[in-house]
Formats: sequence, C-alpha cells, structure tokens
Amino acid sequence: MAEGVERWQGRNGEKDALRREIWSALETIGAGVGPVWSRIPDFVGAEAAAARLAATAEWRAARIVKCNPDPPQIPVRRRALEEGKLLYAPVPELVKPFPFVLLDPEALARRRIPFADAARSEVFVEEGEPVRFQDMRPMDFVVVGSVAVTREGGRTGKGGGFADLELGIFRELGLVRPSTPIATTVHGLQVVDRERLIMQAHDSALHYVATPDALIETRTTHRQPLGVDWDRVQPDQYAGIPFLRELRAEIEGRRA
Repeated sequence: MAEGVERWQGRNGEKDALRREIWSALETIGAGVGPVWSRIPDFVGAEAAAARLAATAEWRAARIVKCNPDPPQIPVRRRALEEGKLLYAPVPELVKPFPFVLLDPEALARRRIPFADAARSEVFVEEGEPVRFQDMRPMDFVVVGSVAVTREGGRTGKGGGFADLELGIFRELGLVRPSTPIATTVHGLQVVDRERLIMQAHDSALHYVATPDALIETRTTHRQPLGVDWDRVQPDQYAGIPFLRELRAEIEGRRA
C-alpha cells in the first residue's frame, strides 16, 4: 500500500513503521474488514471482542460510557445503548463546531431509532444531542480506538492524536478520574511486544484490551497524564478543530 494514504505520518517514525506493519498484516491475512490503512482498522471478530469487554465488572457497573466513533467499535457502542447506558461519542476528527454527541437510549427508543443504526457515526452525528466538553458529565468507562497495543497498556492510534487530546481535555475538566477504566478492542494481530511501543509522558495507557479470543487486564504502571500537553498539539489540529483555541483559553483561564 502506498505511503501516501498515511494521513498523519511523520510525527513519530517508529510508530509510523509499526502502524504500517499492523495494517499490512491485517490486509494480508484477511483479518481486516474494509479499508484498514490510515484509520482505526475494523477487524474480523469485533463483535466477540466487544462481548469480552462488556463482561468486565467495570463495564457492567458503568452508567456513562465514552466510545470512539470508528467502525470496529460499532458493537461496543451498540451494546452500551442496548444496556441502557448514556453514551458519549465524538464527532470523527472533531471537525464540527461541537465535539461530541450524547446518545440517550430512552430518547432514541422514543424516536424509534434502532440502536444498531445509532451506533454508526454517520447516524449518531446527525441524531445525537450535540454537546460541548464543558457540558459533559463525568464518565464511568472510556473506550478508545487503537492500531497497536501491548499487554502492558501501551497504545497508539492512527497518528492524528485525537484520543490523547480528548483524554487530556477530559482530565483537565474532571470528566475522567484516575480510577476511570480506559479500554480498547482490537484483533490479536494488533497486540505487540512491549518494546515495540514506547509510551511517552503525554500518552494515556490502557487498563483493558479485548480481542476476539482474550481479555487482557494490563495492570499498567504507566503514569497517566494530568491534562493536555498543549506544546504537543499540532498546527493541523488547531486548523482542523474549530473550537480548540477557545477551549484552550478557557482551560488555561481555570488554571490561573
């Protein structure tokens, strides 16, 4: 696959190479579903991985869940709605004036919107209730998309930095606590050795990794960030996320 499809390459060469390896492997053995390059890849067995994640005590106890908008987590979002949980889902790449939508299963049922449809980004962006970061409620469980992970909680996404930015903002605003579980679902091919994925100070570590065949409790020892490392926010993120400068000014004003 030509490197030109890698939208965010160049920010970290080692992670770029690892992503290429994962995308290529998924494509080569037919474990990917649809296009996999330059995205959080959908994979064969995503439903089974979601079921393993939903079996954890933390998931069962959660009332408010945040989940990334990508195709492999459609089963996770659908399960959240089916189980009566309030679901926050981000606008893909945060390109609208509002960053998230709130999906309330009771409201969706009254409007006769099937949960299987509402779990899809093209539907929930239109049918969910737009919300600002400042209007969100604290979350009980957070699900992020991943391209590669380790058994020790390491993670990298597709390279755009959206998950780390979101989590940093959540922490700044008190929406994610130190005890809030952070989890992902991936194919087994996406689990790599610890030394392949070096965690940096601004990276958020995973507490759970669910694959179609296993649930990994990472027991991570990585120190989670306290907020946003604004010095690492990229110019293209400021350019592409309409509200980011205003939100930064508000957050920094709270610190003063």
